[in-house]
Amino acid sequence: MVRFFKSDNTAPIAPQILAAIASANDDFAQGYGEDNWSLQLDGRFSKLFERDVRVFPVSTGTAANSLAIATLVPPYGAVLTHQESHMVRDECGAPEFMSGGARLILIEGLQAKITPLALSAALKSNPTSVHTVQPRALSITQATELGTVYQPEEIYQLCSIAHENSLIVHMDGARFANAIAYLGCSPAEVTWKAGVDVMSFGATKNGALSAEAVIFFDTTRISDFEFRRKRSAHLLSKMRFVSAQLLAYLDNDLWLKLAKRANSLAQRLGTAAGSLLMHPVQANEVFVKIGITGAKTLRTANFEFYDWGSADSGEARLVVSWNQPTEDIDHLCEVLQRLSS
Repeated sequence: MVRFFKSDNTAPIAPQILAAIASANDDFAQGYGEDNWSLQLDGRFSKLFERDVRVFPVSTGTAANSLAIATLVPPYGAVLTHQESHMVRDECGAPEFMSGGARLILIEGLQAKITPLALSAALKSNPTSVHTVQPRALSITQATELGTVYQPEEIYQLCSIAHENSLIVHMDGARFANAIAYLGCSPAEVTWKAGVDVMSFGATKNGALSAEAVIFFDTTRISDFEFRRKRSAHLLSKMRFVSAQLLAYLDNDLWLKLAKRANSLAQRLGTAAGSLLMHPVQANEVFVKIGITGAKTLRTANFEFYDWGSADSGEARLVVSWNQPTEDIDHLCEVLQRLSS
């Protein structure tokens, strides 16, 4: 039996969300976001984030990130982001494509986090003139690609520097639920109250079918987003099936309950990994340096995971899903403990 730790995208749909899809399928409804489910989104997310927001559902995280960036940054502009960010490593140039050519300026930083010092240095290293791209946005990832989490104060410091330099701040929140589950703060504290202007809000990795959204905290930034969404083929004709998922995701704090379970199981793996652990476990991802032999041992035991970097790096990423069987965790902990001893 294969034990899936390759990605949280391998997990099933949460039953509450599947039920919401079925309920939305009971009768006819208006298309293109004019249905009763989609019309509730602004109000529900405004309540969650404690301010008036605008919410635009899309079907993938790549679409959310790329459409947000395309709306915020012109073709001659640039986005400052971490060199390990998802839009750099895993989106096949979609942000550049959808923006018409905006450049990604890469920033280094431990644990996939940008520091205020590194951001300031990057801005100084990229002075603007008619001959250069124009830095227009900062994009940060919460939780990061290495499973670490920005504290509210860290985000506030980054946003302050960005705004002082006329940059708009975008947050990639594909695993935002896991970050909030770790921090224990309100969603507002780590987004608009810290200075974030726009975010990509993910649900797919945490129990949804294919449900993401772009949320504008600064509604003056919406600009031509709706036209860009249509032109990129992400104005869904039966949007109610995405919107119903997002509503169910928020109902009774389902999004946090699912993320808390995944996080707690990941913590168990991190403890079992001991000296093999490469980064702090703060969300639902665990990175371990197990060597080529260790990787073979895990695969022989039917664990599926990604090599992190090249296949001979000996580094592995283990991702815990919302419904990961407890026995899978138990067995993996046993193997990791043997490898670390």
